[in-house]
Amino acid sequence: MFDDLSLDLSIVVPVYNSAGTLDELAARLTAVLSRVDATYEIILVDDGSEDGSWNVLSRLQAADPQHVTAIPLTRNFGQCNAVMCGFRHSRGRYVVTLDDDLQNPPEEIPKLIQQIRRNDGDVVYGVYAETRQNLWRRAGSWAATKFSQRVFGCRGSVTSFRILKREVVDAILNYGLSFTYIDGLIAWNTQRIGHVEVAHHPRKRGASGYSLAKLLLVTLNLLTNFSLMPLQIVSLCGAFTAFGGLLTGGYYLVRYLAEGAGVPGHVVTMILVLVIGGLQMLSIGVLGEYVGRLHLNVNRKPQYNERQVLAHGGQRRGRGPPPRIASCQFPRPRRQWRLSSNAAAGARL
Repeated sequence: MFDDLSLDLSIVVPVYNSAGTLDELAARLTAVLSRVDATYEIILVDDGSEDGSWNVLSRLQAADPQHVTAIPLTRNFGQCNAVMCGFRHSRGRYVVTLDDDLQNPPEEIPKLIQQIRRNDGDVVYGVYAETRQNLWRRAGSWAATKFSQRVFGCRGSVTSFRILKREVVDAILNYGLSFTYIDGLIAWNTQRIGHVEVAHHPRKRGASGYSLAKLLLVTLNLLTNFSLMPLQIVSLCGAFTAFGGLLTGGYYLVRYLAEGAGVPGHVVTMILVLVIGGLQMLSIGVLGEYVGRLHLNVNRKPQYNERQVLAHGGQRRGRGPPPRIASCQFPRPRRQWRLSSNAAAGARL
């Protein structure tokens, strides 16, 4: 038991259109956690499901109100934002995250606990010896991992099956912008990251909520919100193009001086217009992406918004994400500041 926290272990599960697997997930989690020598809670965050998942979650919470917290979001905000919501309600000294589709077996949770205690690390990822996903889904996960390693300096594989110390969770919760990437925030806050091999089971029901388009969007968010890599790539392309143009101009100048050879003007003009015009449009598009994200963050797009909270002690109204500090040029009214302070003080259950 720990002095500063009321629980030893929090399990955070983002839920999206998984009504068919939630009963089994809850039963297996309860069976595993009851054998672990620790007090625990299970936090289930419904990320705008459309298949009746919330009805199942509210029933599960009513059946075990001491251990289960159920939170419906007002719409689909994305997996990482739903995890942030779960983090904010967690009370455990350690926090475990896993998917709702039973591909992350709850029976592997003790491996994560043993590994993080044995190595005294901050975070431990469960990595898969064999991934039970289709080809394009594996390709998308591989690309996201490679981008994470390049952008954040992550070591090894990253997965949604992980355990974090309370200190890391609290550091992550300081991030209040709308575009969230949990693994990137972990890498920003600690380098004491370990890995342990766990099983990965086939999906029992339904299809993954991550389509190819969503995977591409996640990758785009990662690059444009957490990295300057696109701007750097465009700058390098522009430099190489300019250097190539100088070399080409020098080559034809030497030929003209040495041989008097002419250059077909329309061919050179067409190539230059296509290359330079394409680079200019690409540069404008990348800059527009960054400006658009700044616009959304300045307009305070919510990270998530809770409809309500079902937890031990009865139903409470949703609190949403923590208030963000206003710009010094636009101070908040005194009354609003007091309300925000109260919301921040109640950030824990």
